[in-house]
Parts: sequence; structure tokens; C-alpha cells
Amino acid sequence: MEDKDILDIYKEGKKDYAFNLITRKYSERLYWHLRKLLNSHEDTNDILQDTLIKVWKNLPNYREDSKIYTWMYRIATNEAITFLKRQQLKNKLLFKKIDNENADDIIADPTFSGDKAQADLQVAINALPPKQRAVFSLRYFDEMKYDDMVEILGGTTGSLKASYHHAYNKVKDHLLKVTNYE
Repeated sequence: MEDKDILDIYKEGKKDYAFNLITRKYSERLYWHLRKLLNSHEDTNDILQDTLIKVWKNLPNYREDSKIYTWMYRIATNEAITFLKRQQLKNKLLFKKIDNENADDIIADPTFSGDKAQADLQVAINALPPKQRAVFSLRYFDEMKYDDMVEILGGTTGSLKASYHHAYNKVKDHLLKVTNYE
């Protein structure tokens, strides 16, 4: 079902049904987008639920000047970035080591199904600042166009390209270190 049809159903007063359609259509995509940013299944589910609650509360204010999925991705990404920043602050205040800092920790996670190379890539991504992590994930994994990323993250195409370039180089440098190709 097209987004326009779902919005028409919503406007007809069948709000619960329309929201259910939106949720079924986009939840899995949002889950995997968030999972790339957050790593943990539990954290991903929590942030997905927070995202869906915000979508429900803000659907009456949706202006239709962007696609529903980019609007939802923006909400999800902002929720994830806020969560990551809170985690960083919490870890600093507690002098706590951040989870999944090395590949062995990631491989030991029962929900991880990749190999050592994928774990090393995830470690490199985890080391990125939250906004760079979001830009890298959207561009590298989702192959999202910069114009769509602007709708989700804000900023300009140029700033997002620069952010991706910096993130890419940090990831590449990390992978070169761990594979001893320097």
C-alpha cells in the first residue's frame, strides 16, 4: 500500500488502522537501521519503540513535505543519536569501558552472526561519534542518497559528504591497524 493511501485512511479517522499499516510497512527497515547504529538488540528494540511512540504522537502534525520513511528515519536517527550521547556521558561519568570496544566482545554477543572482519568493521563504526556513525551507516549500508540524508539528519549535502569522508577514513584507518597492513 502506498503512503498516500495510508495517509488517506488516517485522515478518514481510521487512525489506529493507518498507524498499524505504517508500523508494519516500516518497522523492519527502521529496526535494521537502528541496529547498525546501536548494535544491541535490546537497545534497538527500546529505541524502535520510542520512535514509534513519537511517530504516533506526531502523525497529526506530519506535513507531507517529505516521504514518510525519511520522516520516520529522521525520528529514529535522532532517537539513536540522543541515546548514544547519553550512553557516552554515562560511561564517562562512571569511568566505564564502552561495550563492544573490541571484536572479541562483538563475536561473543549471541545475536552477532558475522565473522572477524565484520566484527572489526563494527568496532571501527562504534568508535565514531554518534552523528558520523549515523552518516556512515546511512551511506555505506543503506546506500542512501545525500538528499535523503539531509531530510533525515539535517545539515547540508556538503557537510554530510564531509562527515562521511571523515568517518570513512577513520574506519579505514582502524581496519588497516587491526589487519596489520600498514
